[in-house]
Order: sequence, then structure tokens, then C-alpha cells
Amino acid sequence: MSPSEEKVYSIDTKRGRTIMVQGTASDVGKSLITAALCRVFKTDGWRTAPFKSQNMSLNSYVTWDGKEIGRAQGMQADACVILATTDMNPILLKPTGEMVSQVVVHGKPLRDYDAAEYREKYLPTAGSIVQASLRRLREDYDIVVLEGAGSPAEINLKDRDIVNMRMAAWADAPVILVSDIDRGGVFASIVGTLELLEQDERDRVGGFIINKFRGDVSLLQPGLDWLEARTGKPVLGVMPYMPGLELEDEDSLSLSKHHTHFHKEGNAEQRELDIAVIRLPRISNFTDMDPLRFEKDVQLRYIEHAEQWGNPDAVIVPGSKNTIADLIWLKEIGLDELIQKHVSGGGALVGICGGYEMLGTRLYDPLHVESAIEETDGLGFFPFEVRFAEQKRTVRVEGISRFRGHDLPALIEGYEIHMGEVIWSREDETDYQPFEVREHQANLAIGASSAYVAEGASKADGKLWGTFIHGILHNDDFRRHWLNGLRESKGLPGLPAELRFQERREAAFDRLAEHARKYLNMPLIYELLGQQKEEAL
Repeated sequence: MSPSEEKVYSIDTKRGRTIMVQGTASDVGKSLITAALCRVFKTDGWRTAPFKSQNMSLNSYVTWDGKEIGRAQGMQADACVILATTDMNPILLKPTGEMVSQVVVHGKPLRDYDAAEYREKYLPTAGSIVQASLRRLREDYDIVVLEGAGSPAEINLKDRDIVNMRMAAWADAPVILVSDIDRGGVFASIVGTLELLEQDERDRVGGFIINKFRGDVSLLQPGLDWLEARTGKPVLGVMPYMPGLELEDEDSLSLSKHHTHFHKEGNAEQRELDIAVIRLPRISNFTDMDPLRFEKDVQLRYIEHAEQWGNPDAVIVPGSKNTIADLIWLKEIGLDELIQKHVSGGGALVGICGGYEMLGTRLYDPLHVESAIEETDGLGFFPFEVRFAEQKRTVRVEGISRFRGHDLPALIEGYEIHMGEVIWSREDETDYQPFEVREHQANLAIGASSAYVAEGASKADGKLWGTFIHGILHNDDFRRHWLNGLRESKGLPGLPAELRFQERREAAFDRLAEHARKYLNMPLIYELLGQQKEEAL
């Protein structure tokens, strides 16, 4: 069915309509199903926005006004071709340790809570915050696509729920229940989830999506027929698994499924660069490495044991929600010694955000902003110290890179999310700051501007460098400059900057939407959207 034919669907948009995607478990594909529906509705001409009341993730996204939300809601806003706001994810939980999370409310850190304290003391307040956010979105958009978290059938959490069935009731949203057939037991997970819901919650479920299917759907049909007869609810679609979609994953659970990445069109001989990323226990914003997955000459590996080290051309130490604790872990398992040996042997090393902080001489956290440990030695590659402050810096930035050896400075942009402050202790002629950045001009009032400041650290040869800038490797020309430097150190010729990552990402959204149109019952989904009552939020 073509987009023009889809637009015949009519819904009352005096107040934005809502529909909710929930799952039978975590990591069943809720975020991508939500993104798919967002793109379909947007393409059909509806003003559409995503919403997730509460998200737990270390993979975050900085909005244009310098606020922090879950990465998935930022990605879904991109699918809608709108600017993300904190109303799309008013509460973000960022785990800092065992059973403790930093609570971010409307993009700014509130404080750390342990699980019990958050549940008993803050959740009652959180309910009114998320309802107000959804109300504002419904005033501005025709359709709001809500995403749940985990499973709605978590019996021990239901009495304080603000993200699944209670949120659906507040919005009077029909619920689409998604299950992952790749895990096995798909029918049991769907029927079991329904059995654990209250009757009014079961009534709210409008149908099911079976996700990540592989094989001949005709062999599944008897099960689908049984499921519809057993529950009295329709199967809204069976979504085949989509390899190589090129859209970011929600959280680091997904890393365990792809320890090694390489460009699907490249063969083993073409993967001339071996890049290893340290999979820190509290890794954050691992999507920083996503573009490397699609460079045809790169093999990208995630390692968490010394035995996995191999012989990398470059090592990346990524962001961390608890830099000191992850640095101590690095030392305890011997990866620090391998990093030192790698660098002394001429290997390349990159630190991003928390990984950058680890490259200095010492780290201090006297206020216990990130860790209960007040100080520890860094890896000692640069003469700076890091002190963690109470105020978090969250900002989108733009600027240029002036790496020595580059013919021309490369334009860059990205975002910063950090509480560490770098304090240089001395100047060294072999060290310099390779970036000049300012607050992104799109953030500022018309006519306003901000000054450029030096940022990051690099050795003279450019093999060892670090930066606070998340998304630095999403800059296509800069990324290829760096990769070609690695190639040249191996005696390989440089390659042109052919990969345009943002263009591929937009194409991936369109592919996802067309996939949804092909395999989902969109007429029935539109029908669900028209069944809401006006007295809802």
C-alpha cells in the first residue's frame, strides 16, 4: 500500500492521539518498533512524537537546548524529523553502581537514588511529571507513540508503575504487545503476560507483533491462528529480522550479541584495520563507535578480557558512567598493562569522555559525584588531572579539528555529557589540544554567538588522543582522516571518505518504515488510534 493510500485514514486530532508499544521482556525490539511507527505516521502526514516516561540507560542523547534524554527517544525523534525535547523522556535513570542510579529529570541530574529509596520516595512525584510531559506533547502533535519498559507483567513493580500499563491508562492508549520469537517461547510469553495482567489491562491490549522472525511464516501460521483464538486479539504482524539496519541499539545489552562487527560488503582481506573497543562494565554512549561498523576496511571488536586482546591497530576506551570504578576494573584485569604496551609499541589509542579522563595522571572525586572512591591514578599519558564537579556539562558543540599532519582542518560537531573537569598541570611540547569548539549555534538565540575554546588532548603524531566530544567519529571526513592515518602507519594507501553516515541513517529509517508497512496491519493499527476517549490526558 502506498503512502498516498495510507493517508485516507482519519483520526480526530483535536487532541493528539496515543498508541503504546509494550513488550513481553526487555530487548524484544520495542524501541525500533516505536521508531518504525513514528516514521510511518510522519510519512503519512501526521505530526508525530515519541514518548517514554522513564528510561534506564547509559546511552543518552543531548537535545538542542543542552538537556539529556534516553538515546532511543532521541533516535525516535529523528525518525519523526523533529527536534527532541525532554518531554519525550522526562525521567532518565543512569546506573552508577549496584542498585544505584543517577536520576535525571527533564534533562538535568536530580540526585542519586538507590532502588528502594527511588521507588518509595520519588515515584509518587514522578507520576505527575510524566503525565504533564505527555499532556504537552498531545497539545503539539497529532499522534504520540509511547514506549514501555521491560514487561508490564512485573508483579513486584506494578503498584508503583509509571511506564507501562498505568501510563497507558493515564493516556487511554491502546497497547501493542511485542514479543521476540528469536528467543523462543513466543506464544508462552504472550499468553503468560496477558494472564498476569488485570482484566482492564488485558482489555487495553489491541494486538500483538511477533518480532525478529526468521524463516517461512506459513509454518508459523497454525500458532498465529491458535494465539488469536486463545486470546481473542489479533496478530498485527510478524516482523522479519532486519540485518544491517544501521540504527543504534537502546543499551549495552545488545553488545553481547555482536562482539565483532564488519562491513557486510567487505571480505576478510578488505578488513585491513582491527579496532578494539574496551567494553567497560559501565560503558556509556557506545553508539559513538557505530560508524566504524560500516567502514569497509574496519573490523570492530568489543573486548572485556585480556585473552581477547589480539593485535589491534587501534584501541578505543569509551565513555563510562563511573570512570574511576571502570579504571580500577581495567587495572584489576590487566588491560591497563596491555594498553601501555600497545602504545609503547606504536599502536593508536583513543579515549572518549570517560576514556579521555582515564588518559591523565590522576582522577579525583572528593564529592563522590560518580564513585565512592575519592581518587586513583590515571593511565598517565597526558599531564592533566580530572576533578569531578557537581554540575554536569551537557551541550551540543561544533568546531574544527586541527590534527597535525592533516592538510586542512576538518569540521566537526557532537555533544558533551560529563561531570569531570580536565586541569592541565604543565605544558609539554609533545602534547596539544587538537579541537577548537563552541556551543552549537543552533542552540543560541538569533544573533548570539559563543567563543571557540581548545578541547581534547593529542600527542604530536596523532596516534594517541582523547576528547569529551561524543559523536566525534560520526563526522565523516574526520573519521576517514583518522582511519587513513592508521592505514598509512601500516603502509596502506588512504581511502576516500565514501561513507556518509547520516545519509545512511535516514535511509535506514525509510527502510524500517517500509518494512513495517509490508509486514504490519497498518489499517488495524490506525483503527486502534481512533478508539480513544476525549477525557484521557
